[in-house]
This record gives sequence, C-alpha cells and structure tokens, in this order.
Amino acid sequence: MISLTLGATAVALTSIPSMSEAAAQGPTGTYIVQLVGEPVAAAKPDGDTRLDSHSAAAKQRSGLLAQNRTQVLKSVPGVKKLYDYQYTFNGFAARMTPEQAAKMAGTPGVSAVIKDEARTLDTVSTPRFLGLDGATGAWNKQFGDVSHAGEGVIVGVVDSGIRTDSPSFAALPEPRPDQAIIDSKWHGTCDPTITCNNKVIGAHWYLSGFAVPEEHRSPLDFDGHGSHTASTAAGNNNVTAVVNGVPVGQISGMAPAARVAAYKVCWEVGGGNASCSTADSVAAIDQATADGVDVINFSISGSLTTNVDPVAIAFYNAAKAGVFVSASAGNSGDQGASSNAHNAPWITTVAASTHDRLWSAKATLGNGVTYTGVGLGPVVPSAPLIASAAAAKAGADANQARLCFTGTLDPAKAAGKIVVCDRGTNGRTDKSAEVKAAGGVGMLLLNVTPNSLNADFHFVPTVHLDNVSGAAVRAYLAGTASPTAAFAAGTPVAGRAPEMAAFSSKGPGRISNGDLLKPDLTAPGVDVLAAVSPDSSNGNGFGTLSGTSMSSPHVAGLGALLKSKHQDWGPMAIKSALMTTAGQVDNTGAPIQRDGANANPFDFGAGHVKPANAFDPGLVYESTYNDWDRFVCATEDALKVNCDDVPKRDASNLNYPTIAIGDLPGVQTVTRRVTNVTDTNAIYHLDVEAPPGFTVEVTPTKLVVPAHSHDDYKVKFTRTTAPFNEFQFGSLTWHDKPGHKVRSAIALRATPVSVAKEIVGTSTSGSRDLGVDTAFAGTVTASVNGLAAANTTPLLLKNPTSGSFDTANPMTSDHTGKVVVTVPAGADLLKFATFAGEYPDGTDVDLFAYLQTPGGLVQVGNSGGPDASESISLTAPAAGTYEIYVDLFSLGMGHSDVTINGYDWVLSGSAGNASVTPSSQRSRVGGFVTFTLNWAGLEAGKHYLGFVTYGDGTKAVGGTTVRVDP
Repeated sequence: MISLTLGATAVALTSIPSMSEAAAQGPTGTYIVQLVGEPVAAAKPDGDTRLDSHSAAAKQRSGLLAQNRTQVLKSVPGVKKLYDYQYTFNGFAARMTPEQAAKMAGTPGVSAVIKDEARTLDTVSTPRFLGLDGATGAWNKQFGDVSHAGEGVIVGVVDSGIRTDSPSFAALPEPRPDQAIIDSKWHGTCDPTITCNNKVIGAHWYLSGFAVPEEHRSPLDFDGHGSHTASTAAGNNNVTAVVNGVPVGQISGMAPAARVAAYKVCWEVGGGNASCSTADSVAAIDQATADGVDVINFSISGSLTTNVDPVAIAFYNAAKAGVFVSASAGNSGDQGASSNAHNAPWITTVAASTHDRLWSAKATLGNGVTYTGVGLGPVVPSAPLIASAAAAKAGADANQARLCFTGTLDPAKAAGKIVVCDRGTNGRTDKSAEVKAAGGVGMLLLNVTPNSLNADFHFVPTVHLDNVSGAAVRAYLAGTASPTAAFAAGTPVAGRAPEMAAFSSKGPGRISNGDLLKPDLTAPGVDVLAAVSPDSSNGNGFGTLSGTSMSSPHVAGLGALLKSKHQDWGPMAIKSALMTTAGQVDNTGAPIQRDGANANPFDFGAGHVKPANAFDPGLVYESTYNDWDRFVCATEDALKVNCDDVPKRDASNLNYPTIAIGDLPGVQTVTRRVTNVTDTNAIYHLDVEAPPGFTVEVTPTKLVVPAHSHDDYKVKFTRTTAPFNEFQFGSLTWHDKPGHKVRSAIALRATPVSVAKEIVGTSTSGSRDLGVDTAFAGTVTASVNGLAAANTTPLLLKNPTSGSFDTANPMTSDHTGKVVVTVPAGADLLKFATFAGEYPDGTDVDLFAYLQTPGGLVQVGNSGGPDASESISLTAPAAGTYEIYVDLFSLGMGHSDVTINGYDWVLSGSAGNASVTPSSQRSRVGGFVTFTLNWAGLEAGKHYLGFVTYGDGTKAVGGTTVRVDP
C-alpha cells in the first residue's frame, strides 16, 4: 500500500499506486519500483532555492540509496534493471515477470511496484503578441536587449528529442556573459551520438522502458514535437523559418539567450504518433534535476485522477529542488466533467488559446455562396469539387478514404479537382499530401465537430472550414450534379485574440473535487510556427503545430525569463507572478471567448499570460512541500498515502494564487499569505468581485507589507442566493499606489450539505455519528438504504499473461470471468467489488462493467487499480441486465490460479437492519448537525453495503456510503 515517509519535521511524498489500466503484453514487462525513503532532493537544505546534486549531502544520500537498491535487487534474482532513480524518485525501473513483480512487491524496503504506462504527446508572432519584442517590449525593458533575454538559465525539455542542426539551436555568440553562472550549476553531459554546442548543452535519450520501431536511437528528434517545444521555449531569436522552400517569417523562442538540455522519452510509433513511457519520463526528470536545469517543459499527457503517480512525484521533488515545471493541460476539450491533466499544485498547468495573427481564406462554391475559413495557399480558379469518398480507389477502406489517408484516392477521379476531406485521425498535412499525389489542385478540409481551424503549410492550396460550414459544403455536394469551387488567396489578418482553443482541456482539478483551480494559465497554442524535424515534416525544418503542447513551452520560456531576471525566485514565486498578472480579456477589451461564449477560469485558470507585468508582480503567493503534503492529504489521494502525522487542513487553504472551494456548505473561510518581492515597503488596498450569490468578507481590507516580508489575510465566503452544485466565479485583487495589481480568481460551488463520502464498520452491530454541515435554513432529513449483504460469485482464473482484455469485444477466457446482475426499475445503487485481502500478495484484477442493450453491450464503468481491491458503483442505474468482467492481471508468487470472489449489491430501500436517528433536524445556513447510524443483526463474514441519503424535505441533497464488513 501507499505511504508518506515521515521525517521529524517534514513529510515527503514517497509512495504511489500502481497502474493496471493496460494489461501485460507478454511474460515480462516494464515496472517502476519505488523504495521506502526520500530521494536525494530531500538532502537540499530548506533555505536553499535549488538542489546541488554534487554537494556532500546529496552524494551521501545518493550512496545510501544505491546501497538500498542493490539490496532489494538481490532479493529477486533474474530482474533486468533499466534505470536507477535517486534525485526526484527513490527506486528503479526494471523488466520482470508478473511473478517477479509480485515477489518484488513483498520485499522489505519496497514501497510500491507500478506497471509502466504509455502516454502521448499533447500535441510567428507570439513574442510580439505577448509584448516581448519591440523597443518597449519586455526583452528590451528587462534585459537591455533580446540578446540577454534568458541568460543564466537552463531549460530542460522532456519530449521527443531535438534537432541540434536547426538554426533555432545554433551556437550563441562567444564569449557568453553568463558562462560562470552556467558552469556553477550545470552537471550534465551530451550524448556522443549528437553534436551539442553552447546553446544545446545537454542531450540524453531513454528507450529501455518502452519498445518501439526503429527510429533515431539517439537524442536526435524524429517526430519533431521536441524540437518544436524546445524552440518555442528557448529557440534563438530572429531565425528565418523556411517551409517548402519559401521563407515564411522570423521566429524566436520566449527566452532566446537561455541554454537548452533535451531529454528524449517519446518515440515515433508510426502514423505521425509518438508514445512516451512513464519509466523513461521519470528517468529523464530525475536526470534533468541532477544536471541542474532551472525549468522543465513537459508537453506530455498526464493523469486526471491522481497527483501521486510516478511522474507527479518526480515533479514534486524537482519542484522541491527548485525547478519550475510547466506542463500541458491536455487536448481533450470540454467534456462536461473535468478533462484537465497535471492537477498537482507544484506543476504549472497550461491551457491553449489563439494568438492574433490569423490567415483568412475563402472558398466560393458553384452556387455563389462563399465560406470563410483559414488557409495559406494561393488563388485556385474554379475547378470541379469532389468528396474524397467519391474519389476513393477501388477496394480502399471507405472511412480512410473519407479522411484522405495515404494511398486511398484514385488519380483518375481526383486529378484536376478540389477534394473535400474530413478532419480527424491522420495528420492534416498528410491529407493534402494524398490529394497532391492523386493530382488534386486543392483541398477543402472540413471539421466534423466543433474544433479549431488551423493554418497549416499544405501540399496543395487548402481552405479549412468549421463544422457548420462543412455541413453546408456536404449538402451542396450531395444536391449538385456538377459541383465546383474556387479559392481566394490566403491573407494574413489581425484577429481577435486570445480565444480558447476548442481542444484545450478544461478544469477544475478532478482529484481535489474542485478545491484547486486548474488549469493555471493559458498561452498561445494554435498554429505556432517553430522548429520541427525534416524526418516527419516532408523535409522541412519548420512548421506549425497546435495543442497544449505548444502553449506549455511558452510558459516554460517565460518562467526562464523570470528566473533569469530574479535568480532568487523559486518555482512557486514564478508561478504566482505569472498567474496574478494574467489577463482575462482579449485584444478588443471583451472577455476571452470559448466556442462563442465567455470563457471562465476552468478554461484559462488565472488568465492569459501577460509577461511584461510578471517581472514586477508586487506580491506573490508561495508554498512549500509541507503545504503540498497537506493538500494531498486533504484530497482523495489521502487514501493512497499515510497522512497520520500530516496536519489536517482543507485543500482550499493551500496558499495558492487562486481560490477554489468545491463544496461550500453555506459559510467557509480560507487563509492566504502574500510576500512582498519588491525592495520597498508597501500598502495594498482591496477590490473584490464577489461570485454571484455569495458575499465576500476579507480581513483585513488593507495590507501593510514590509519589503521582502509577508502578511496574511482571511476570506469569508457566505452563500446567499447561489444555486447549489454550480460553480460561480469572481476575483479578489490587491493594489497599491505604484500600480501593482495582484489578482486572484475565485471559483465557488455551493452545496446544500457537506458530509463524509464513506464510513466503514467492522462489527455485526454498532453505531456511527454522521456530521453534516448545512447550507440552508429549514429541515435536513436522513434515511438509510440497505444494509444489503453482497451476492457472491466465485470465479476460477489463471494464465494472467495469456492475453489482454479487449474492452471493445468483452468475452470470458482463462483469465477473465463474468458475473451477470439483473437490476430492477427504481434501484438506487448498483455496486460490484473485489477485495485484495482475500488473496495472496501480488494478485491483481481489473473490472469492466457493461449494460445489455438492443444494439449490444455498452460499457458503463471500469476499475483498474494496483491490486485486487476494485469497485464500480452506478447511482440510479438503468433497469436491465449488466455484465461485469473480472480480468486477472497477475497472480501471487507461486500460485498457478486463484478463485476471485465477485461481490455485487443492488440497493432498493431499507433492509430493516439499520436506522438513522433522528430522522430530521432543523438546519441553518452555516450550521452543523449530527445524525447517528445504528445497525444490528449482521452476519459475520459477509460484506454489507448501504447508503445514507440526506434531504431538505423535498429532495435528496447528499449522501454517505456505508460499508460494514463484520
């Protein structure tokens, strides 16, 4: 199980859940092994702003950890070690069988064994748009001129490698004025397979954790993603970008005088896709921190459901060692629920939005109707228009032809015509390459759902239209005997910006239940022109890419600029400066938009970066690893760590630059501390924009903050008319006479009651008090559903490595069993579970739930954790028949099979063995009442489930799950 290793005065995140979302592909696999104890980052004195991996304390700690690793590895013969982790993560990665992994998990000194996970990449005017260049820009104002912007700072890029032959990474002029600073902290090296210089000073590659097809087995970038992010963050200034032989503009990174260190962990796997192993990523973060980087950019996907996976813990210790970490929020768009990744407070999470240089292009159909989209191409005179499906080769896959996959179009049908291709799956420029190969003279690229419009460098003139215009084009094609179209030339226009990209993931942070506002910021991430790899870009060294992958390095580069200007600032001060000075309006003065409506902090966090203001923020909100520990222990991650000695504190009380409360029961107060980073004493006054339906009371209303000192304030929020279970937004801004404005976004969600999510009992009879914070005046009721004894289905399973579970085609096998449950109409809850305590150590199962429908099975839930404790719960389930598949991922050491007990419960009213007293009580806004749950007559050895429902006299307003295992 997971634990936090406790010190005399500090708590360090050191243990994590294993991940079994992906089944093993063979008899051996890659595992990350975490050992008990803190990594070398713990050797950094608390007063220091960064880790010196060559210090005596660090070397002593490193030696001790090496001894422990050796001892543990001796305990399990035959394990093939891949990496040692010591600086930001204590442990190693290794290839081993499931049986060896099970034995490793039971070895003294081992905290957790985690299956490796494959993650993905979150895939020219931004310096001007952000106010960096020009006579009055931040480069000149803060550094004298652009040639010094970022000096003394090293930017680490964990990505797909780097093209050191790109002009964006050419050697900087000598002598370097910052060389002494760099020499004092840089401990890294350059892999001998690649040529480094005084710009790219380090390069490494990591492939042991994940098998891939052949590409460059070196730090050399094949995919192009890593070169793009590195050049966006810290590429050279005034580089001429040439695409298809044509100069298309001058580009620059955010911190052009900074040095770069590249760590390749993402590998091309075909089809323009790259895959990134967590084992490799942890090794790279570990090495980058030891090497001495100041900043890490991580434009790779991350967990939505935990802040204590291996990568997050490695970044926890990197931040503790003084490294500013910028990571992409993800490209999952607005899915209703939170889709934001990288939700830890020690990571700066970046959403994506547009910049103001747009390329307008028009397509006029034969019926005279003109549609405006984006595109870079020249004029195309009127030509026949054909749908790609109609231009497909005989025998070509119809869906691939619709998407214009390579080799799907028939030249006899497409030559001399404008071809209509749907967006999706394959690369946008791959589609135009296929049109060109088939002899087409142009391409109409149509969105099929709401999404961004992208001005790519295509192989034939292209106009990219949104889904509404696309539907009209398809209707014209379907209803016209001889359809035609013509293109006007693409023209650059100054557009309204920023606007949130449709693909940008949205908050709040899921793991904190809304008590931490994520993402943190937004930055340009649409049509960003930067360096790429000729290997994957048809011979071009530059190209445009879109994604939160592109916005994150903007913030990494801006963080490098702030670090260059303020060498004594730590990562949280840098984060705060960027967040409290961010903007919430576009270049027209109107609110930032998303899909035609006003965006909110779940789209852009604190707002769009305004770096010119961030150099002098006035006040900053800082936090340390002790604060992060308290935050983790106030979230659902507390179930995965040992929080016994961690002081209790609501997650909303983390000293963060924004304020979020996900379950505000009428009244709640939070505390914040601000630090004056200027050289003068300051007096700050307050402006408050209260979220609708709340009052906001701040104490004190004036802050007197001495230079380089701090002051505290409290904020009391009281619900008045705000609807329950809906977030409302506002802000709090401190301002002083010199002009500093220190803004904190506010996100509040009122809840009628705040109650425990679950209580657990272990006796055949007993009672528990149930505390309820209330947010309404009237009557609060409580009633119990259950307690119901589980139905038990034994399943004999074996051969866990005989194959993986196919979620699209579920079926039973040696390692997969099935339980069928019938749910009547009106049921309140369906739950299915297994319990690890019933099986040998090392046993691991995953659950997959499906509902039978006339159209086939529909997946309705899944559970894949570190062992055999799994559960799926469905509230108010639809009546019908459910199939739950139990898949054996691994067996305990020395066992050839195991009988897994599947437990299911269907709750529909009281079972007569439990009651709640009293049944109702008077409630008030900001009140607290206590109910008592009593149970009796349970049978020992069975598993009982119930649910306490709280109401307001007319409807349910909350609930607590009750589990009793006598």
